[in-house]
Amino acid sequence: MKKYLAELVGTMVLVLMGCGSAVFFGCTAPAEVLAVAFAFGLSVVAMAYAIGGISGCHINPAITFAVWLSGRMKGKEAAGYMVAQFVGAVIGAAIIYLLTSTGGYGATTATGANSFDSGELLQAFVAEVVFTFVFVLVVLGATDEKHGAGNLAGLAIGLTLVLVHIVCIPITGTSVNPARSFGPALFAGGVALKQLWLFIVAPLVGALLSAGVWKCLTSECKCCKK
Repeated sequence: MKKYLAELVGTMVLVLMGCGSAVFFGCTAPAEVLAVAFAFGLSVVAMAYAIGGISGCHINPAITFAVWLSGRMKGKEAAGYMVAQFVGAVIGAAIIYLLTSTGGYGATTATGANSFDSGELLQAFVAEVVFTFVFVLVVLGATDEKHGAGNLAGLAIGLTLVLVHIVCIPITGTSVNPARSFGPALFAGGVALKQLWLFIVAPLVGALLSAGVWKCLTSECKCCKK
């Protein structure tokens, strides 16, 4: 139960800090993009050292999915992690909604929900798949018992998330995390809810690919032993 609570709190913090920075600063000028990117990355670093020893600090269903595919956790536990992550994301988005309910923040987004422009569905899907693949591959590598980064894993993962956001924010606002997209979309409604499927499906596809590639890199699949 402690693991699920840790994942709930960690995901809540990620959404509150990351999406909150997008709400209060905006994501148009280069400096704003950097601020939001670092807010997401630093949130992961902070939570990695706060709850990493309890739950591993997935705070992302795509990561949990890849960890399960890699055989590092059982399906029942993975499902519990994902439920906790989605609940935490909703709580984080609810706090942002409460803080912005009186207006006055003046940013380009009211909830930090992800979206893509009309006619750019393919670009958005490819971006979310590719950037999730890169991010989750780093997570699997950094946390691997034999090949991992040890105590520096949290820092490596957080900085990778910063990098991913810097490139992907102009395309979709950057999800690479179904829970992070789910919470804000619930409060944004409209287009955000209609496009939510992409920000759930694409990251999971990226996670699937990263799990497969990591197995090959660690010679756990027959096709790569030759």
